[in-house]
Amino acid sequence: MTRTLLRGLAWDVALPVATYYALHLLGASDWVALLASTLVAGLRVIWVAARQRALNPFATVMLLVFGIGLALTFVSGDPRFLLIKESFVTGAVGLTFLVTARSRRPLTLAAQQSWQPHRATELAAEYRAEPDVRRGHRSVSTVWGVGLLLEAALRVPLVYLLPPSVMVGVSSGMAVLTFGALILWTGRYTRSAPVSAPPR
Repeated sequence: MTRTLLRGLAWDVALPVATYYALHLLGASDWVALLASTLVAGLRVIWVAARQRALNPFATVMLLVFGIGLALTFVSGDPRFLLIKESFVTGAVGLTFLVTARSRRPLTLAAQQSWQPHRATELAAEYRAEPDVRRGHRSVSTVWGVGLLLEAALRVPLVYLLPPSVMVGVSSGMAVLTFGALILWTGRYTRSAPVSAPPR
């Protein structure tokens, strides 16, 4: 189940974020990077909806976050504002992880279901019936939420302490390190703490 969960996280969250920061590193403007990320998230929503005949909360959240970020690029041309807006992107995703951690369908469960549509009902039933499964999903969702919010909060003072030209690279590096660390932690954690009930 570890690979399934990580694949869902990678496609639904990391792919649009990676698109955004990769284009930044290649020299693309903030508007172009956000537009491309919004399109990637939108295509993911369409693909999952066609496959499952239902909206995927993960991909939908990413579409909204990058879409709002794209709209905010027209608010101000201040480079520091654009850098702080990156904290809005990761912070909004982190907050969504935390808000859904105790819900009937945390984002981590949605990630599993998006990669195992044939088991979507079974996975939801396991989440409702198995305390260990609920604990696993809640722990992963909480750690991702806290990690992304910390990264977003740390960026804000750095934006005003460092020159914008330096901060662009620092910001991209922070995102890569944060997502890399969260993915590695999730892989280790889910091997020892179940996010799906063991076979009977």
